[in-house]
Formats: sequence, structure tokens, C-alpha cells
Amino acid sequence: MSKKIPRRSDCPITNALEVLGDRWTLIIVRDLVFKGLREFGQFLGAGEGISTNILAERLERLQCAGIIVRSDHPENGKKYVYRLTEKGVDLIPLLIEFVLWGAKYTADHAAPAQVLREMRAQPEKVIAGLRAALLKELKESA
Repeated sequence: MSKKIPRRSDCPITNALEVLGDRWTLIIVRDLVFKGLREFGQFLGAGEGISTNILAERLERLQCAGIIVRSDHPENGKKYVYRLTEKGVDLIPLLIEFVLWGAKYTADHAAPAQVLREMRAQPEKVIAGLRAALLKELKESA
């Protein structure tokens, strides 16, 4: 992908928000990390209500930013498979912090209690396990 995301400033937070700072982008990354979704139709059916045009734009934005890669589907030439790059995998600690913060301040969340306990007690172990699995999948798909 040759399209580049314009930068408004040299602030790292501003630059991160240029890529990740909308309602849908981190949801797509979440679905790649925690739900194992890999296909366009899977993202559409994830229950969040994202529209096809928004999903397509966010997937392209994530590709342009080097957070995901798109490859041909191994069984259906009309489909693609999306995977996190190493840069995308490096978002896992951020996602875990979002989960913990959201669970702490939202009474009616759906996060499983056991997962939250593991994230709180051993975040490094959770991060390492997710990271290893996602990088192995990326390597095997290359």
C-alpha cells in the first residue's frame, strides 16, 4: 500500500490517534487479537454493526499503517485474509489496558471474569501468549 496517513504534529499520542483514534479501528484490532477473526465477512458479522464501507476503509487504513497485512484466502480466490503484523501485535498491551480500564469502570461489561483475573495478575504472560500465537500465524502464512 502506497497511501500514507498525514501527520498533524510530532506528538506520539497525536500520531497514534491518527491511525487508531476512531470508534472502529481498535475494534477491528481487538477482533483480530481476541476473537481470531480474519475475513471481511467475519468482521461484519461480529455484532458491532460496522458498515461495509467503513470496514473496508479501516482495513485499508490499518494496512497503510503497517498494522495488518492482507493475503489471498487459501480456499477462495475472491476473499482475503487479514493478519496483524509485528507492529499490530505490539498493540496487545494497549488492548489489555483498555480491557482492564473498561471492565473497571463499566458495570455491565461482557469480559469473562477468568480472563480479567489473568490479565490483572499476569499481564506479561497474557501478552506473551497472544504475541507468540499471532506471530507464529503470521510467519506460517508468509
